[in-house]
Amino acid sequence: MSKNIAVLAGDGIGQEVMPQALKVLDAIQKKFSFSLQYHQGLIGGAAYDEFGEHFPQATKALCQQCDGILLGSVGGPINEAHLPKWKNCEVNALLALRKLFELSTNLRPVRMYTGLEASSPLRLERLIDVDILFVRELVGDIYFGEHKRFIEAGKRVATDQAYYDETQIITVARQAFDAAKLRGHKVTSVDKANVLDTSKLWREVLMEVGRDYPDVELNHMLVDNCAMQLLLNPSQFDVIVTANLFGDILSDLASAIPGSLGLLPSASLNLKGFGLYEPSGGSAPDIAGKNIANPIAQILSSAMMLRYSFAQEQAANAIEQAVNRSLQAGYCTQDIYVEGRQCLGTEEMTEKIIEEINNPSLG
Repeated sequence: MSKNIAVLAGDGIGQEVMPQALKVLDAIQKKFSFSLQYHQGLIGGAAYDEFGEHFPQATKALCQQCDGILLGSVGGPINEAHLPKWKNCEVNALLALRKLFELSTNLRPVRMYTGLEASSPLRLERLIDVDILFVRELVGDIYFGEHKRFIEAGKRVATDQAYYDETQIITVARQAFDAAKLRGHKVTSVDKANVLDTSKLWREVLMEVGRDYPDVELNHMLVDNCAMQLLLNPSQFDVIVTANLFGDILSDLASAIPGSLGLLPSASLNLKGFGLYEPSGGSAPDIAGKNIANPIAQILSSAMMLRYSFAQEQAANAIEQAVNRSLQAGYCTQDIYVEGRQCLGTEEMTEKIIEEINNPSLG
């Protein structure tokens, strides 16, 4: 196998963690005898410095010529959000990427790693067997509806339209049910059907699609209750499928369970299997350039790319096992440090993971 990857490090810690993921991919392709070709491109503030725009044509063309996209992060400091370099950076870059490639579904796994229980804000008894897959619709809802600001009766007014059609919902629903068949055979659909018409349609469609999957249990839960249940009893969930806005919020909330966004990868896929793979966290400019950022989310995102876009399941599993072994051995980065663990820098943590990949017992 030989595949071409568009590598977009982006901004902030993306510039640090992306090279670490590539080191891991270098090690894994040697171990499993396949070939990956990296093609570097600019996006976000880094692209603005060079091209005066966040998602230049050169980057679009590069991505269109590759078999998958590995993204770091985009965006700058909150106190500089008004500057041209950062204004609407995420919208112009990340959302534009999703729209261009019709990346309709986001997969974000959240699991509890053995040995990191002290990093979680939850009590130990609530962390047993936590392994959740969030399946989030990605190209509809309030993010892609009409946005307006205007003056009405002398007052400033703003509106954001939430929009869904049944095809968008069917697409993400089927991906959720298919995923559940490979896991615990349980789907929890999260909505706000007691208030929102988009959620009422969402629930109707999920029930219709669910009839095609008699071996998968379907439950419905209101979003506010789901937020509470994720903290009270997260192990009750297997696959959570939800709309764009709710998925954005809930998956970030769930990131607190293992203790850090720096542990959580994600995949955004279209119907053809083409994918964008990125950490769930942001650019974290406050810690950029200090060799303290956690590279694990970026590394695990590359493992998801091997699994979902390139059908390299064994290689993906090996990366995930190497990460698990490194954490179980007591190594960590600053964001998940607790007393008794050995705190390493970004590069040093990656070296420990690569040592595990090269361990003959891993395979």
